[in-house]
Amino acid sequence: MGLKEERITEIGLVLAVPASFLISLMIGRYGIPVETLCRMLLSLVFPIEKTWPQTMETVFFQIRLPRITAAFFAGAALSLSGAVFQGLFKNPLVSPDILGVSYGAGFGATLAILLTNGGLYLQLSAIFFGLCAVGVACLMARFFQGSPVLVLVLSGIIVGAFFQALLSALKYIADPYDKLPSIIFWLMGSLSRVNAEELYWTLPVFIAGMALLWCCRWRINLLSLGDGEARSLGINVGLERGGIIFICTLLSCLAVCLAGTIGWVGLVIPHAARLIAGSDYRKLTPACICLGGIYLILIDNAARALTMNEIPLGILTSLIGAPFFAFLLMKRKAGWRG
Repeated sequence: MGLKEERITEIGLVLAVPASFLISLMIGRYGIPVETLCRMLLSLVFPIEKTWPQTMETVFFQIRLPRITAAFFAGAALSLSGAVFQGLFKNPLVSPDILGVSYGAGFGATLAILLTNGGLYLQLSAIFFGLCAVGVACLMARFFQGSPVLVLVLSGIIVGAFFQALLSALKYIADPYDKLPSIIFWLMGSLSRVNAEELYWTLPVFIAGMALLWCCRWRINLLSLGDGEARSLGINVGLERGGIIFICTLLSCLAVCLAGTIGWVGLVIPHAARLIAGSDYRKLTPACICLGGIYLILIDNAARALTMNEIPLGILTSLIGAPFFAFLLMKRKAGWRG
């Protein structure tokens, strides 16, 4: 791909983000005309007379805009975290939940649903137990002998299986008529509960975490070369790998606490981004952010518009992600080239 084609692709990805937002804001059971949509957006900055009904404004600002924003940042976080983990572990089959973060966060959220009414407690519990799962995996890896990357992955599998068992135990004891349906629906993935208040404190963390990974993207390139090469180039491998893993884990926890457990995004989208931007993280990082965010926005549009009852996001991401990944394998484009 020539320089001109690369520029066109980059500009296309950037422009596709606001386009996906605008299209998604109009989609739903309560339709919003494009002219009214633009006027409501401009009213945030300019003193424009309100000619639209209050119900439309409530749907736009309190329901649809927070939900679509959450979909973009959750998809971007999962995609970027998956791409970074695939580079750190030099494995194209790695996803953000390789160290047990999804099951840890799922256990925390389920515990909060059982003991409280959810809300802020659910989010804090999901983040806490997600970070605990990865922390235990990193601590456990210190007691094993072998390749640091391999033992870390194996430790993550062990911790993930443990939290999966705890999660199953909580579902077993949950009230089947009250709490269990809420737990199952949340674990299958949904953005229906997202509101503006949740975004006030999650968005700054999303932006800060992605900005840190953006600033470290050239160091991720060096870490993906291998421990020996990275050390020879002056990289403190243990410290920097640990810091990057922490940032990716935090981003994954935030995505889980907003949208529930969503599979395949962090595995498939990084491969699609590599087809467009290559394996250089200086270009791969923005490509993953744009593609991951747009992808989950489109999936959420389908989830809330295809049927009268909302389809869980996890079902759609699996139905689309699995065949697409199989297509990449058949084309031999999912192999590791980093």
